[in-house]
Amino acid sequence: MSDDLPPEPQRGDDDYVASPCISVCSVDPVTKSCIGCLRTLKEIGAWRTMSPEQKREVVEATEERAKVIPRRNASGQAFAKDHPKLRRFRNKIS
Repeated sequence: MSDDLPPEPQRGDDDYVASPCISVCSVDPVTKSCIGCLRTLKEIGAWRTMSPEQKREVVEATEERAKVIPRRNASGQAFAKDHPKLRRFRNKIS
Protein backbone atom coordinates (compact mmCIF):
# COMPACT_ATOMS: atom_id res chain seq x y z
CA MET A 1 0.00 0.00 0.00
CA SER A 2 1.33 3.43 -0.94
CA ASP A 3 1.37 6.46 1.36
CA ASP A 4 1.21 8.75 -1.65
CA LEU A 5 -1.65 11.22 -1.74
CA PRO A 6 -3.97 11.20 -4.73
CA PRO A 7 -3.23 13.83 -7.35
CA GLU A 8 -4.58 17.28 -6.57
CA PRO A 9 -7.54 18.25 -8.81
CA GLN A 10 -6.55 20.75 -11.47
CA ARG A 11 -8.23 24.00 -12.48
CA GLY A 12 -11.22 23.11 -14.63
CA ASP A 13 -11.89 19.83 -12.80
CA ASP A 14 -15.27 19.67 -11.06
CA ASP A 15 -13.51 19.00 -7.74
CA TYR A 16 -11.00 21.85 -8.05
CA VAL A 17 -11.03 24.36 -5.18
CA ALA A 18 -8.40 27.11 -5.35
CA SER A 19 -6.27 27.58 -2.28
CA PRO A 20 -6.84 30.92 -0.54
CA CYS A 21 -3.05 31.27 -0.17
CA ILE A 22 -1.79 34.62 -1.47
CA SER A 23 1.90 33.88 -0.71
CA VAL A 24 2.04 36.03 2.41
CA CYS A 25 2.76 33.31 4.94
CA SER A 26 3.14 34.50 8.50
CA VAL A 27 1.16 33.48 11.57
CA ASP A 28 -0.50 36.14 13.68
CA PRO A 29 0.40 35.41 17.32
CA VAL A 30 -3.04 36.50 18.56
CA THR A 31 -5.38 34.81 16.07
CA LYS A 32 -3.04 31.88 15.29
CA SER A 33 -4.06 32.31 11.65
CA CYS A 34 -2.00 33.18 8.59
CA ILE A 35 -2.11 36.95 8.07
CA GLY A 36 -2.30 36.48 4.30
CA CYS A 37 -4.95 33.81 3.73
CA LEU A 38 -6.58 33.84 7.20
CA ARG A 39 -6.51 30.05 7.48
CA THR A 40 -5.63 28.44 10.78
CA LEU A 41 -2.52 26.30 11.02
CA LYS A 42 -4.76 23.24 11.23
CA GLU A 43 -6.57 24.24 8.01
CA ILE A 44 -3.29 24.91 6.21
CA GLY A 45 -1.85 21.57 7.31
CA ALA A 46 -4.93 19.60 6.31
CA TRP A 47 -5.61 21.37 2.98
CA ARG A 48 -3.98 18.71 0.80
CA THR A 49 -6.08 15.91 2.33
CA MET A 50 -9.41 17.79 2.55
CA SER A 51 -12.33 16.92 0.34
CA PRO A 52 -13.50 19.59 -2.11
CA GLU A 53 -16.47 20.31 0.17
CA GLN A 54 -14.17 20.77 3.19
CA LYS A 55 -11.99 23.12 1.14
CA ARG A 56 -15.05 25.16 0.14
CA GLU A 57 -16.00 25.42 3.82
CA VAL A 58 -12.51 26.70 4.65
CA VAL A 59 -12.64 29.26 1.83
CA GLU A 60 -16.04 30.44 3.07
CA ALA A 61 -14.65 30.67 6.61
CA THR A 62 -11.70 32.78 5.44
CA GLU A 63 -14.10 35.15 3.66
CA GLU A 64 -16.10 35.50 6.89
CA ARG A 65 -12.90 36.10 8.86
CA ALA A 66 -11.84 38.75 6.32
CA LYS A 67 -14.91 40.78 7.28
CA VAL A 68 -13.47 41.33 10.75
CA ILE A 69 -9.75 40.58 10.34
CA PRO A 70 -8.03 42.29 7.41
CA ARG A 71 -5.58 40.27 5.36
CA ARG A 72 -2.12 41.72 5.84
CA ASN A 73 1.27 41.65 4.22
CA ALA A 74 4.40 40.35 5.91
CA SER A 75 5.00 43.79 7.49
CA GLY A 76 1.59 43.69 9.11
CA GLN A 77 0.00 46.35 6.88
CA ALA A 78 -3.56 45.63 5.84
CA PHE A 79 -4.10 45.00 2.15
CA ALA A 80 -6.42 47.36 0.35
CA LYS A 81 -9.54 45.54 -0.81
CA ASP A 82 -8.38 46.00 -4.41
CA HIS A 83 -4.81 44.75 -3.81
CA PRO A 84 -3.57 42.67 -6.79
CA LYS A 85 -2.98 39.54 -4.67
CA LEU A 86 -6.54 39.63 -3.37
CA ARG A 87 -7.91 40.25 -6.88
CA ARG A 88 -5.96 37.21 -8.14
CA PHE A 89 -7.44 35.05 -5.36
CA ARG A 90 -10.96 36.27 -6.08
CA ASN A 91 -10.42 35.48 -9.76
CA LYS A 92 -9.21 31.96 -8.86
CA ILE A 93 -12.34 31.16 -6.87
CA SER A 94 -14.90 32.70 -9.19
